[in-house]
Amino acid sequence: MQKILAYPLSILYQLAFGLCLLIFHPLQWVAFHVFGYNALKKTVSLLNLSLMRCSYILGSYYTFNNPHQIPEGRPLIIVANHQSMHDIPPIIWGMRKYHPKFVSKIELGKNIPSVSFNLVHGGSVLIDRNDGKQALGQIVKLGKYIEDHNRSAVIFPEGTRSRTGEPKKFQTTGLKLLMKNAPSALIVPISINNSWKMLRYGKFPNGIGNNITLDVHKPIENTGDFEQLLNQIENTVTSGIILDK
Repeated sequence: MQKILAYPLSILYQLAFGLCLLIFHPLQWVAFHVFGYNALKKTVSLLNLSLMRCSYILGSYYTFNNPHQIPEGRPLIIVANHQSMHDIPPIIWGMRKYHPKFVSKIELGKNIPSVSFNLVHGGSVLIDRNDGKQALGQIVKLGKYIEDHNRSAVIFPEGTRSRTGEPKKFQTTGLKLLMKNAPSALIVPISINNSWKMLRYGKFPNGIGNNITLDVHKPIENTGDFEQLLNQIENTVTSGIILDK
C-alpha cells in the first residue's frame, strides 16, 4: 500500500524538485556574475533549503543534530557516510556558515540545472574516477583552497553510496590528501541515517514517510598521525549509523 501511495506523491515531489533546480539556476547565474561569490553562496543555501522542503510532499523530513560549537574562521574537513543524493542538501544548509565544498564526480559538472553551475563556480572540485592522477590533483587543489580561504571540504570516503544503509569500508586516499594539504583543518565526522530509504524502490517511486537524520560528532583535531586519525574518523562515523533489523 505504501509503495502504491508513493507513485503519485513521487510525481509531485520530482516535479517540485526539478522546478527548484530550474528556478534557482538563473538566480545563481545572476548572483555569481553580478554580485560575486557571497551572493552565489547565499543563493545555493536557499536552493538546498527549498529542496529539503520538497520532501514534505513525500511525508519525509530532515533532522540535523549539531550539539557542538564548531569554530568559524578555520578550515573544516567534513567526513560522512554516503547513502543517496539526499545527503547533500542538509549538509549544505546545516553547515552553510562554513562554506561547504564537495568532491564530486565529473559527470555532475555538466547539464544539471543549478547543481552543475554551483559545482563549477562555487569552489567544489570534479574528479574523473577513470583518471586517478586527475582525481588526486583535484583533491589536493581542494585541500589547499580550504586552507587558504578557511572554508570546508565535504568528502564521502566510501566512494559510492550505500543502497541499504550498510556502511562501506572507507577509501582513505582522498581524505588523507585533504588532511595533508589542509593541516589546520578541523575534522568534523557526520553520520547519516535513512537517506537511502528515499531510493529504496530505485529512482522511482521515492520512498515515503522517512526521517533523514544527520548527526554531527565532536570535531577531531588533525594531529598529523594519519593512520590513527583515519581509523578514528571511520569508527566515529560508523558508530552513528543505525541499521534496520
